[in-house]
Amino acid sequence: MSAPTHWDLAVVGAGPAGAATALGALCAGPELRVVLLDRADFPRDKTCGDGVAPHVLDLLAEVGVTGLLDDRVPVDRLRLGRGGLVAERRTARPAWVVPRRILDARLVDAAVAAGARLLRHRVRDLRQHTDAVVLDGEISAAVVVGADGAHSAVRRVLGRSRGPTALALRGYAPVGPGRRGTQVIEFGTRHQPSYAWSFDLGDGLANVGYGELLHEDRPAPTRAQLLERLEALLPGATGGGRHWAGHHLPLSTARRRPPAGRVLLVGDAACLVNPLTGEGIHSAVATGVTAGRAAAAALRDGRPEEAGERHARAVRRVLLPHLRHTALAARLARSTHVVEAGLRASAADQRVFDDLVELGLARGRLTPAVALGLGRAFLTAVRPSGGPQEAV
Repeated sequence: MSAPTHWDLAVVGAGPAGAATALGALCAGPELRVVLLDRADFPRDKTCGDGVAPHVLDLLAEVGVTGLLDDRVPVDRLRLGRGGLVAERRTARPAWVVPRRILDARLVDAAVAAGARLLRHRVRDLRQHTDAVVLDGEISAAVVVGADGAHSAVRRVLGRSRGPTALALRGYAPVGPGRRGTQVIEFGTRHQPSYAWSFDLGDGLANVGYGELLHEDRPAPTRAQLLERLEALLPGATGGGRHWAGHHLPLSTARRRPPAGRVLLVGDAACLVNPLTGEGIHSAVATGVTAGRAAAAALRDGRPEEAGERHARAVRRVLLPHLRHTALAARLARSTHVVEAGLRASAADQRVFDDLVELGLARGRLTPAVALGLGRAFLTAVRPSGGPQEAV
């Protein structure tokens, strides 16, 4: 390697979490020597639902990245359904559906433009010393951030378990009838919790897929089963589909304990995928930016060994209430009655719809409006005669 072997900050993984870490650090300390290490060349594909919440762009703007998706088509309608119940509304702010091949390359370019160095290198080993962290015996850094995804090597070396996990399958197919200009989510009726999706890319294709929570007491579904369940929930969605790929989603819980010291974890490597929706890009960018800032502050003070604790405090402040609320909501959503009540409440009240979207995409919480809406939906779910009410 012709590059210097010692860095102020080494980021393992150059996806959204890693690029955001570099951007957060360099915005706070432009003089820092930051390296992004990734096993792939960019652009490269990454299996994902491709949804990008507007809150992600808010976070990137804080570290100097603007106009990232100006050439993409925003999507401002969201349809939620289950077994004939439907809630479809305009979202408070539009979202984007951007293939990770495009999104990640643009974020890496922004990090490199800010001063980061991108090197192709697959990290397999990490050793912590008194004054540095050494990767694979050849790259040393004062602080290391693990942003290397669901199967994080950094997390493994730290001895951290992954926790609850979902499995999803994604492909690209022509947009189905009635699904253009819309993000569609259809909740499962047999395997709980689960849902199928169709997210319009704006170019005639949609990102379509299906995911469900894995259970220790039964085998993981096969590729054929995932495709079958997707087609059952969204008929016609798989027609003409290509580039099918599966991926694991390490789900967040309210019991997260971030590592202290010189080694930090962010995004999927930190198991921060929203357990209610499977969304992970917002938490990846949010924790990446905070990790970069924490590393920069610790380095500025000559205390790199405090980077982990600084980051833990920042994440607790920014994300802990949200993690607690999503953990509770995910448990509640295992009940089909709760899912149906949420759909009825969302169809009846824009405030409930907006609050649930916020809970699923960014830093939202279970608000009084949601609680009241669910209570009303439960009360009106059955007619006085005992028969089921009409679908909304």
